Amino acid sequence: LLEEIKLYLSKRTLPPHTDRRKLDHDFAISTSFHGVHNIVRNPSRIRKVVWLLVVLGSISLLVWQVYSRLVNYFRWPTTTSMEVQYVERIEFPAVTFCNLNSAFISANRFQAEAAATFSVIFFLWNIVSKVLHLQEISTNSTGSKEAIDFLASERNFSITEFVKENGFYLNSSTLLECEFFGKPCGPEDFAHVFTEYGNCFTFNHGETIQAKEKVSVSGRGLHLLFNVKQEEFTDDPTLGFVDAGITFVIHSPMKVPQFDGLGLSSPVGMHTRVTIRQVKTVHQEYPWGECNPHMKLQNFRTYSTSGCLQECKAWHIKKQCGCLPFLLPGNGIECDLQKFYNCVSPILDHIEVKGLCTVGTHNSSCPVPCEETEYPASISYSTFPSQKALKYLSKKLNQSQQYIRENLVNIEINYSDLNYKITQQQKAVSVSELLADLGGQLGLFCGASVITIIEIIEYIFTNFYWICILFLLKIPEMVQGAPAPQNHLVNKDSIEVC
Repeated sequence: LLEEIKLYLSKRTLPPHTDRRKLDHDFAISTSFHGVHNIVRNPSRIRKVVWLLVVLGSISLLVWQVYSRLVNYFRWPTTTSMEVQYVERIEFPAVTFCNLNSAFISANRFQAEAAATFSVIFFLWNIVSKVLHLQEISTNSTGSKEAIDFLASERNFSITEFVKENGFYLNSSTLLECEFFGKPCGPEDFAHVFTEYGNCFTFNHGETIQAKEKVSVSGRGLHLLFNVKQEEFTDDPTLGFVDAGITFVIHSPMKVPQFDGLGLSSPVGMHTRVTIRQVKTVHQEYPWGECNPHMKLQNFRTYSTSGCLQECKAWHIKKQCGCLPFLLPGNGIECDLQKFYNCVSPILDHIEVKGLCTVGTHNSSCPVPCEETEYPASISYSTFPSQKALKYLSKKLNQSQQYIRENLVNIEINYSDLNYKITQQQKAVSVSELLADLGGQLGLFCGASVITIIEIIEYIFTNFYWICILFLLKIPEMVQGAPAPQNHLVNKDSIEVC
């Protein structure tokens, strides 16, 4: 290709000097770049100098403005807009409920041998739930030594089945009342889910009918009356249970519940009123924001950081241990307690120390979602039940008044208004706005446009074409065609002879 170009240029003739000067003069008087023709046509030298200074000053200001605009654009600035949308109907969120003191049924319901191993089981549950809620577990503790002995003797023990069968349950004895917008509901409307609290239950899960229904009246919603049955479940403070009541988290039906840092609590003997609002947040993709629109999850339909973290941990555990904890999503062999103790727990510590599963920025394992829906809540409490209601419930449930005070939890969750707030991160400068700004600067300082830029490019290309012919071809030919200087042999003694 280079040889063909060289051959083509060698056949071209270099235009005379007058033609080249005529090209410069024609460009100066015909270009749409303002001010240049005043330099050429003006008969006065002083005016030529003045116009030259004006044009150079305008070009300098133009370069400064263009540079500042480009620097600002490549800082990727954003603005945040907030908008309230009023609607006639709005989707009700999912709510996941757990018993605060419900890890396992109380040890006094087991025989003496089972009661002796209860603390060991609780220690093992701490290791199992570590996949969701990171915590320090001492390997030199008494529970650790007992756990090793327990695992050696009970190889077929399944903590999954143990927690599911002996943890908190939901039936007509623990869920005394359930109403959703005046319609009765029951335990069958809740989906079972494992969390760090053991057995938990989600109302309005993504696969239930209620998730497709929309709220049309504010101030009404979900009403529940729980019986936490403190006497049946562990309440030994040495085992970590110091509260009595229900903990719950309000989340999107398409997201997994996340209690760590987001859980709300309702103590026994209280009526908890929760008013919620729907807030939708839209994040920009990198480099304006930190979201990645191409992030997809294998086990969840909607991307979320909590779901991404679970899949990230599951991937590392499956790779190193060859199994999957039952608390994490995915398909694979379920990890037994021996694997939990010897492999899963150390791998979780390794993930935390090395930062293998991180959240937040665009280059982290789990960047923020591009769109997410949250439900900020306002909570108020009142004593429950009143004196008359206490007598009524005591008679209805055939329990003492003290039992009613110590075990019943009343929860109401309602929308405050039929509206939702959209918080949207937007690009402060789009590409079209940048081009419009640059075009405005060109027109303001030089009266130029895209046509002017094309004229300048054409002028530069023509001069470059002639320079290539002159310096790359014609000058070497002229040098080769010049006569070589004659060499004369002279003696050293005749150097000074004229």
